[in-house]
Amino acid sequence: MQASDRFNINSQLEHLQAKYVGTGHADMNRFEWAVNIHRDSYASYVGHYPVLAYFAVAENESIGRERYNFMQKMLLPCGVPPEREDD
Repeated sequence: MQASDRFNINSQLEHLQAKYVGTGHADMNRFEWAVNIHRDSYASYVGHYPVLAYFAVAENESIGRERYNFMQKMLLPCGVPPEREDD
C-alpha cells in the first residue's frame, strides 16, 4: 500500500464523516455513538410501515401510539448525557 492510497482512503472517510453524521469521527465518545445508533433505529422503525405494524401488534398498541412512542424516544434515546470532562 502506498502513501497516496492511504491519503485517498483517509480523505474519503473524512468526506463521509462530514456528509453523514452517523458515521462518527475521531472525537466522538461512546454516548454520542449510541445516541446516533438509537435515533437511526427509531427513524427506521417509524419510516417502515410493516416494521411499525409489527411492533404495534407485538406490544398490543395502535400504530399511531407506537409511532408517537418512537418519536418521543428519539428525543433522549439513551437518557441524559453524562457530564463532560474539560481537558
